[in-house]
Amino acid sequence: MDWDFRLIAGPYGGVTEGPAWDGSGLLFTHIPASRIMRYDPNTGISDVFRENTNYANGTMFDSDGILYACEGGARRVVRYDKDGGTTSLAEGYDGKRLNIPNDLAIDLQGQIWFTDPYYEGAAGPWSEDRDNKDLSHDSIFKINLESKEIGSPDRMTFDTTRPNGLLFSLNHRTLYVAQSDRDLDKPRQLRAYPLNPDDTLGQFDVLHDFGAHRGIDGMVLDTEGNIVATAGSTQSGPGPMIYIFSTTGEILETHPVPCGRPTNCTFGGADLKTLYVTSIEGHLFSAHTEHQGR
Repeated sequence: MDWDFRLIAGPYGGVTEGPAWDGSGLLFTHIPASRIMRYDPNTGISDVFRENTNYANGTMFDSDGILYACEGGARRVVRYDKDGGTTSLAEGYDGKRLNIPNDLAIDLQGQIWFTDPYYEGAAGPWSEDRDNKDLSHDSIFKINLESKEIGSPDRMTFDTTRPNGLLFSLNHRTLYVAQSDRDLDKPRQLRAYPLNPDDTLGQFDVLHDFGAHRGIDGMVLDTEGNIVATAGSTQSGPGPMIYIFSTTGEILETHPVPCGRPTNCTFGGADLKTLYVTSIEGHLFSAHTEHQGR
């Protein structure tokens, strides 16, 4: 059964992304405006939550309710402190600037994992020019907040090109990664990397290959461990969709989304059964589901 997606905010024009449920409302980023918005389901109103976010994309709360973000325009990952300040946690690697940090996940130890692709145009005019790319790779990094060397993340992948969304499994022993390159000679896959006891990543399994079509952008987990992902576009393939994958990559459900390209999703609401979805055009949609967010 198709879900009934309702437009609840926007379209703003330009990408919305980074949905994160704060317990009573939904935060989401409007990337080109360098803003984080907050949607209040009780009033139906979306207000500006934070400005001057340097083209922030992905966001996530930790277990203490502290918000983290990938500020692509500043090429850094940050913590938004409760006093209104901003603390930079990572800006470079091996003496070079990061690419355009995109999305993040937090493990059980509170370490911040983030993807660092270089998508042209994702962070303002400077990012249109690929000559501004300093690193020779597009990798996943990890920030150890207990380290004395905050700002020096660890490189975790050596086989990704333009990784996008990332997500830990229910037991945090697997890292799901959206390998989502734009170039047709590069793969668009949902990958599962085993997490080794020493916190390195093992050899990945390909759970799903999207072939020539647009792969996954963002994703979230439900309480059954299924992967709920935004993928596809109106340009090719089956179209813009919410895919629900099992832990082995079986497609359990698909749900068309009324936009050109859905960008990310998360669960919210009092019962965590409302799925919120952002888009390339700047929409915020919601749909009641039979799934419950982790």
